[in-house]
Amino acid sequence: MKSLCDLKVGEEALVQEITSPADMKQRLWDLGFTTGTKVQCVQESPAGDPVAYRIRGTIIAIRKKDAKTVYMKKGDA
Repeated sequence: MKSLCDLKVGEEALVQEITSPADMKQRLWDLGFTTGTKVQCVQESPAGDPVAYRIRGTIIAIRKKDAKTVYMKKGDA
Protein backbone atom coordinates (compact mmCIF):
# COMPACT_ATOMS: atom_id res chain seq x y z
CA MET A 1 0.00 0.00 0.00
CA LYS A 2 1.33 3.46 -0.90
CA SER A 3 1.41 6.29 1.58
CA LEU A 4 0.52 9.90 0.81
CA CYS A 5 4.20 10.86 0.70
CA ASP A 6 4.75 8.36 -2.16
CA LEU A 7 2.56 10.39 -4.55
CA LYS A 8 4.49 12.32 -7.19
CA VAL A 9 3.42 15.79 -8.36
CA GLY A 10 0.32 15.40 -10.52
CA GLU A 11 -0.65 11.96 -9.16
CA GLU A 12 -3.87 11.39 -7.29
CA ALA A 13 -5.27 8.59 -5.16
CA LEU A 14 -7.96 7.89 -2.58
CA VAL A 15 -7.46 7.93 1.20
CA GLN A 16 -7.72 4.40 2.56
CA GLU A 17 -6.43 4.51 6.14
CA ILE A 18 -4.71 6.84 8.61
CA THR A 19 -2.39 5.32 11.21
CA SER A 20 -1.27 8.52 12.95
CA PRO A 21 -1.48 9.01 16.70
CA ALA A 22 -4.97 10.08 17.81
CA ASP A 23 -4.31 13.85 17.89
CA MET A 24 -2.78 13.95 14.39
CA LYS A 25 -5.42 11.56 13.04
CA GLN A 26 -8.13 13.92 14.29
CA ARG A 27 -6.34 16.90 12.71
CA LEU A 28 -6.12 15.11 9.35
CA TRP A 29 -9.81 14.16 9.57
CA ASP A 30 -10.64 17.81 10.30
CA LEU A 31 -8.70 18.79 7.16
CA GLY A 32 -10.81 16.39 5.08
CA PHE A 33 -8.61 13.28 4.93
CA THR A 34 -11.43 10.78 5.30
CA THR A 35 -11.72 7.33 3.74
CA GLY A 36 -12.45 7.48 0.01
CA THR A 37 -11.52 11.15 -0.43
CA LYS A 38 -9.49 12.06 -3.52
CA VAL A 39 -6.09 13.67 -2.87
CA GLN A 40 -3.75 15.08 -5.52
CA CYS A 41 -0.09 15.96 -5.00
CA VAL A 42 0.31 19.47 -6.43
CA GLN A 43 3.70 20.81 -5.33
CA GLU A 44 6.82 19.90 -3.43
CA SER A 45 8.76 22.58 -1.57
CA PRO A 46 12.31 23.32 -2.84
CA ALA A 47 13.75 21.39 0.12
CA GLY A 48 11.33 18.50 -0.49
CA ASP A 49 9.39 18.90 2.77
CA PRO A 50 6.55 19.82 3.23
CA VAL A 51 4.50 18.77 0.21
CA ALA A 52 1.27 20.47 -0.94
CA TYR A 53 -1.82 18.38 -1.67
CA ARG A 54 -5.22 19.32 -3.11
CA ILE A 55 -8.08 17.85 -1.11
CA ARG A 56 -11.72 18.86 -1.35
CA GLY A 57 -10.82 21.97 -3.38
CA THR A 58 -8.22 23.23 -0.88
CA ILE A 59 -4.44 23.03 -1.00
CA ILE A 60 -2.82 21.87 2.22
CA ALA A 61 0.90 21.44 2.97
CA ILE A 62 1.80 18.42 5.09
CA ARG A 63 5.15 17.28 6.44
CA LYS A 64 6.41 13.99 5.05
CA LYS A 65 6.56 12.39 8.51
CA ASP A 66 2.80 12.94 8.83
CA ALA A 67 2.08 12.01 5.19
CA LYS A 68 3.73 8.62 5.77
CA THR A 69 0.84 7.67 8.06
CA VAL A 70 -1.86 8.28 5.43
CA TYR A 71 -2.30 5.20 3.24
CA MET A 72 -3.70 5.60 -0.24
CA LYS A 73 -5.15 3.41 -2.97
CA LYS A 74 -5.36 4.01 -6.67
CA GLY A 75 -8.84 3.97 -8.07
CA ASP A 76 -11.55 6.08 -9.66
CA ALA A 77 -10.28 9.26 -8.10
